[in-house]
Amino acid sequence: MLTVKVLGAGCSNCTQLEQVVRLAADRIGVQADVQKVDDYGEIMAYNVLATPGLVINEHLVSTGRVPTESEVMNWLVNA
Repeated sequence: MLTVKVLGAGCSNCTQLEQVVRLAADRIGVQADVQKVDDYGEIMAYNVLATPGLVINEHLVSTGRVPTESEVMNWLVNA
């Protein structure tokens, strides 16, 4: 099972990214523990200066934007 963290304080882009991640995981049949991280200390530990951020298995893969569903699917498959 993959561990996926959506980093952000709850803005609309953060919420949208969480939805994209869940949809992408469902579409490709990957089991993922999707966690919403809104603690600024933990977000800064990943050196994220612009949210939303996306971490898959402790690797930061995206920051400052909402990636497309196909991008997220690709990252999940390759994780």
